[in-house]
Amino acid sequence: MKYPIGIQSFERIIEDGYVYIDKTDMIYSLTHGGSIYFLSRPRRFGKSLLVSTLKNYYLGHKELFKGLKIDSLEKDWNVHPVFHVDFNGANFTVPGELEKKIRYHVSEWEKHYGLPCREEELGIGDRFTEVLRAAHEQTGRRAVVLIDEYDKPILDVLDTDYGLEDRHRNVLK
Repeated sequence: MKYPIGIQSFERIIEDGYVYIDKTDMIYSLTHGGSIYFLSRPRRFGKSLLVSTLKNYYLGHKELFKGLKIDSLEKDWNVHPVFHVDFNGANFTVPGELEKKIRYHVSEWEKHYGLPCREEELGIGDRFTEVLRAAHEQTGRRAVVLIDEYDKPILDVLDTDYGLEDRHRNVLK
């Protein structure tokens, strides 16, 4: 048996034959019973794997779920526009890094949905709203926004740079 120690990619766990504890019936329940969730759990409790699983589910990667509980529950396997941001791996002790990372993602999504970059006219929040609107109009589906390691920009500077800590908190709002 291969155990997926440190592996946070659902796709890799399934494709490479690692042990996977099937809780996809709970994912089905989660995705059909509500709209906005905020999951706060301690480190190393599987949040990133859950985000990866949700991403693959919403992208309609049915083949990855073959033989799992959700396979018999889900009938439609609709593909949704997925906006995934992972704050892991960046150094948020550098002023402006958080804003740069968010601007990069929004710019890439604008390109993907054929939108002009309106950085001079609109704030980042309004630009993201336009991306979500375009995604819905082009696909006919509601968008899915997945944010992983949401607390890293604050934790990187917690109790060391109070100004940057406040700035990150306000940006994330």
